[in-house]
Amino acid sequence: MPDKKISPYGSWVSPITAELITQGGLRLGEVRVDGTDIYWLEGRPEESGRHVVVRRTSDGSVTDINPTPFNARNAGHEYGGASFAVRDGVVYFANWDDQRIYSVAENSSPVPITAEPDIDQGDRYADLILSNDSNWILCVRERHFEDREADNELVAVKADGSCEVNVLATGYDFYSSMRQSPSGDRVSWLSWNHPDMPWDGCELWVADFDSLSGLVSNPVKVAGDRSTSIVQPEWAPTGHWCS
Repeated sequence: MPDKKISPYGSWVSPITAELITQGGLRLGEVRVDGTDIYWLEGRPEESGRHVVVRRTSDGSVTDINPTPFNARNAGHEYGGASFAVRDGVVYFANWDDQRIYSVAENSSPVPITAEPDIDQGDRYADLILSNDSNWILCVRERHFEDREADNELVAVKADGSCEVNVLATGYDFYSSMRQSPSGDRVSWLSWNHPDMPWDGCELWVADFDSLSGLVSNPVKVAGDRSTSIVQPEWAPTGHWCS
């Protein structure tokens, strides 16, 4: 029997380490379908929690899309979420270190398509979707400042790498769930103000969308108030209703 040793409280050597506890904690989420390919997001504890977009093709092969050190994770609303979108094999993702949006195609390196912010992680892009024609990334932008609280806005980011960004909606404390109609000429979104949370009360808005200019017009609130919670809005296939 080994000799007993008295150690200060909290300094005991334990075979149960933090690495042992977390090594099986692979996180999976954000499933996307692009043609016959399936994409998802993996949070990998063995890589210090790095988030990787993974693709599975119809023949069963599995490939990591964003190489080290790119981390497909955003800090929008502090929680993050919906960090990537994909169309025709091109993936767009928000990168953790600088919070810029990058595009990456097969056998190529990620390329930033948003400008470098004035302050570190100053522009945070979240809730990414692609417009029907793949010309724009429709998303939430959380813009930070050194002398005041952040602004949350809905924006359209040009997908061609020109760094063009159009503000579509602003003025509310929070935005989420931007969706484009099947016909492409309208968009919808949710908005709400502090101290409400979206499960307490929020508003559903609809506006006309011009995909050529990437701008909206004629915004109208169609439902919601501080006592009505609206979740997961989607357009019907006919394009006439948002449900």
